[in-house]
Amino acid sequence: MEKGWIEIFMTSHEYKAEIARELLENEGIKVVVLNQHDSAYQTFGEFIIYVAQENKTRSIELLKELKN
Repeated sequence: MEKGWIEIFMTSHEYKAEIARELLENEGIKVVVLNQHDSAYQTFGEFIIYVAQENKTRSIELLKELKN
């Protein structure tokens, strides 16, 4: 990942990653979703959400309920 971007959310469920992405983008926050699922075994791997460092605090607050 490029410098200045930080990981704020990780899930093994694609739908949760998409909800997180949409929630953040709707608030004007740019998001990168990294899909680390194994192409042969879709049950292994994670989806990782990255945001710019300056959006860290706000992003974590927005995703607080989704993490539960």
